[in-house]
Amino acid sequence: MSQDLQSLLEKINRDGIEKARAEADALLGEAREAAAKEIAAAKEEAAKIKARAEEDARLYEARARESLSQAARDTVISVENAVRAVLEKILSEKTKDVLSSGEDAAEVLRRAVKDFAAEGEIASAPAVAEALRREAARLGSFTVAIDENTRSGFTVKTDSGRVEHSFTGDTLAAELAKRLRPELAKLVSAK
Repeated sequence: MSQDLQSLLEKINRDGIEKARAEADALLGEAREAAAKEIAAAKEEAAKIKARAEEDARLYEARARESLSQAARDTVISVENAVRAVLEKILSEKTKDVLSSGEDAAEVLRRAVKDFAAEGEIASAPAVAEALRREAARLGSFTVAIDENTRSGFTVKTDSGRVEHSFTGDTLAAELAKRLRPELAKLVSAK
């Protein structure tokens, strides 16, 4: 009987080991299946994160390009404005210099009034009054008065004072600058 008992114990042991192996294999299979699902879910989540990151990078790059483009436009505009301001300042200074010279102011008077009047009143900057008086005497019936507020150039009033033409440094410089701006803009923005 001891042999029967021994064989029974061996059989129980074998059945237990086989059952434990089967359970272990089942648990291992379940673990592998769960791990495969987790890996698949992690890969799917990683792909989503990668796609979002690529889209964010694309949008960031587009925004960066737009910002860079805007900065370039702003820089061009800023440079254009600075160049325009410098040129207008030089133009203003040179125009005032010319109109502060008696001979040059007389030449401007001669060319200006020949087209629109033979008589009128001239309000002159003190520095050019005498030259304008001489020129006015040759041109017709003009009176010349000194205007202390005029720093360069002169104004001409005709038609009993109802029409006034300004040939002061500030007025002529502003008019010249206005006429030159389109050409300056072309030069500055030329590529």
